[in-house]
Amino acid sequence: MKKLLALASLGLLTACGASKDMQLYPVSGPLAAQVPPPVIVARATNSDDNSGQLNFRIPKGPRCSGTWTTVAPTVVSKERGISLSIRDLGGRLGRDRETVAGVNSGELYAVCKDGTIVQGTFVMGSGTTSGTGTATDTQGNSYKVLF
Repeated sequence: MKKLLALASLGLLTACGASKDMQLYPVSGPLAAQVPPPVIVARATNSDDNSGQLNFRIPKGPRCSGTWTTVAPTVVSKERGISLSIRDLGGRLGRDRETVAGVNSGELYAVCKDGTIVQGTFVMGSGTTSGTGTATDTQGNSYKVLF
């Protein structure tokens, strides 16, 4: 019974959505002038979905939170009909959702506790949680975004 409860709890935790770290590398501006330049690690929630929350802290600065989103085209196919085979006796009903292969574009936007705004764009492969892009903030920093 305890094993069954543990497995059920694990299933519920994994259903809450995965998270992924994004790294923001300063390429110009005040943060890039520091030696070595700091790397901002942003936690992106729901990395297995098309959007989620984004949380990070600017080094020696405020906490920031916002949203990331991507446009991932999908194809939905419906299946209906009568089947006379023994395997599918009675027919089939169903719907499948499938991600279209290619490169998807996305955006990120966050507001920090001191009013600093960080915004950027990125591209990622369909069906993956990896990508690259650029971002800027209102303090004059530009970043390379990798995840």
